[in-house]
Amino acid sequence: MSKKFLGLCASVLLCTNAAAQQQNDTTKIQLLDEVVVSDSRFELKRENSGKTVIKISSEELERNQGRSIAEIINTKSGIEIAGSRGREGTILGVFARGGRGRQVLVLIDGVRVSDPSSSSQEYDLRLLSATNIESIEIIKGAASTLYGTNAATAVINIKTKNASPEKVKLNFQTSRGTNQTSEDQNYDLARAYNGVNLSGTLNKLNYQIAFANRYSEGLSALITPENLEDVFSTFSTDIKLGYRFSDSFTINVYGNQTKLRTDYDESFGPTDAPYVFKSEQKRAGLSSEFKYTNGALHLNTGYADYDSENISAFPSSFKGDNFTADLYNKLSINSQFHTIIGLNYIKDRTEFDTEKEFAILDSYVNMVYVSDFGFNLNIGGRLNNHSEYGNHFVYNVNPSYCFETQNGYLKFLGSYATSYITPSLTQLFGRFGANPDLEPEKNRTLEGGFEFAIQQKLRFSGIYFNRKEENAVIYNNQTGQYSNAVSNIDAQGVELEFVWNPLDKINISGNYTFTERKGDAAIRIPKHKINAGLVYELSEKTNASLNYALTGTRFDTDFTTFENIALPNYSLVDFYVEHQLLSKRLKLFFAMSNVFNEDYTEIIGFTTRGRNVRAGLNLTL
Repeated sequence: MSKKFLGLCASVLLCTNAAAQQQNDTTKIQLLDEVVVSDSRFELKRENSGKTVIKISSEELERNQGRSIAEIINTKSGIEIAGSRGREGTILGVFARGGRGRQVLVLIDGVRVSDPSSSSQEYDLRLLSATNIESIEIIKGAASTLYGTNAATAVINIKTKNASPEKVKLNFQTSRGTNQTSEDQNYDLARAYNGVNLSGTLNKLNYQIAFANRYSEGLSALITPENLEDVFSTFSTDIKLGYRFSDSFTINVYGNQTKLRTDYDESFGPTDAPYVFKSEQKRAGLSSEFKYTNGALHLNTGYADYDSENISAFPSSFKGDNFTADLYNKLSINSQFHTIIGLNYIKDRTEFDTEKEFAILDSYVNMVYVSDFGFNLNIGGRLNNHSEYGNHFVYNVNPSYCFETQNGYLKFLGSYATSYITPSLTQLFGRFGANPDLEPEKNRTLEGGFEFAIQQKLRFSGIYFNRKEENAVIYNNQTGQYSNAVSNIDAQGVELEFVWNPLDKINISGNYTFTERKGDAAIRIPKHKINAGLVYELSEKTNASLNYALTGTRFDTDFTTFENIALPNYSLVDFYVEHQLLSKRLKLFFAMSNVFNEDYTEIIGFTTRGRNVRAGLNLTL
């Protein structure tokens, strides 16, 4: 272990111990009653929800400052994001409940985001910056009734920050860290993150401007004899304006531009190569709300333009855009009945040799019933009308029953839901392997389980899920063309989660996921996965956390032989400590990932990070 590393650790510990002697009020670590939104679009107490919704709070995001959104989401049950533990800039594979990336829908402030120019029409999580994110809710299972196509295994609903009620509020975040493998522990500062958020409210007008930049170097994308470093960088700008015409009518407009650049190597070899991938995202939209007695009318719209380029031995470019509009009416008939009726429109367009597009127009209805004797029901249906495939109907039935206890509740829940995923524009009309005769993919999900909670102390849940995929779209290496899979895919598993506050100053959490996928090789999907975390309040101004993650055995394809290889499991331990100064306006932090410098393989041939450290600050003025 290098002297530079020992010196850095000693300095941080000395500063932390000295600062911990200061006294100030801070938020105690508690298990508060949560309100969840994503599974019904209504603000419901957690015990009245028929799902076990995962919520990543602003406090958790702050404890992970300097990490990517993909790294944070990867610690949650039922989800595996392959590539999140390697060099920044690695293409990410998002797998939820044994499914593939295009079965996961990403929303930003309720608006679908999807790159129509990509082969599977997924959203690139590398484009996200944590600077402007307030919280993240994740619902797992088929949610096509409320959210439409692609919501087959999970919905990741990202909520951006609201403007400050003050006239001017400025938040600045910065961090620096190492970026090294387990073999090359040089402790050079090669990873940086900077973010600025300016917001405020002036009478009826509110505003928000945010900038963020990520940069890393020092690692090669692939493990090669040369191991030449590959650079990654992003720069994003967000602008949001809101105007409150009255207590019942508000409008918000927003805009985003994100530029991404990452070097990469030749996978077939593998060999170091001076390849570069560039991508630019431009998003703009409008959201409005009109409240009336017992209800509200909402309109969310968004336009996005994607422009990407591969500079390699086989250069290529990708351009596409989409428009989304979601008009829905929320009505609470009384304290027990809540309904949504909506109309959703999507138009995706991509440039190939000629311009190709398709449009989707959906009408949907959903009802939530919350009884006064413990029974709850979330039920709905959606009629999908696709310009290429005509009409298709999906639905969900999600009952639950909650038994109130003296200090909490015991809830039993079940769900049966269907979903519908149409092929992407690239799969239908693209330059490589396109097949206009593809059939849409059909999914159905069955789940059941329980949740037990003792308020302020403990919450524990267990869920069993069973999914079936029909007509999955795959790339056939023998024909060099996309096709529908002949056999069905069956996936099942168990998800266990708990949050425990044994003392006011201690929070312990953990999750376990068992996933079994049949019908193919289940590439990069671990059969067993465990995450555990401990947060401890060292003093009224100082918190520390320790996290453990185990990724079980799984298969990956070796592209030098095109064989599927079983990869061994591995465990990682991370440490984090923060201290507040200046009446909570300044927060200093130090973090160490992969504390024991584990050497492991996440994706065959790709570099993974060894022990790394980072330090930074969060200043609010």
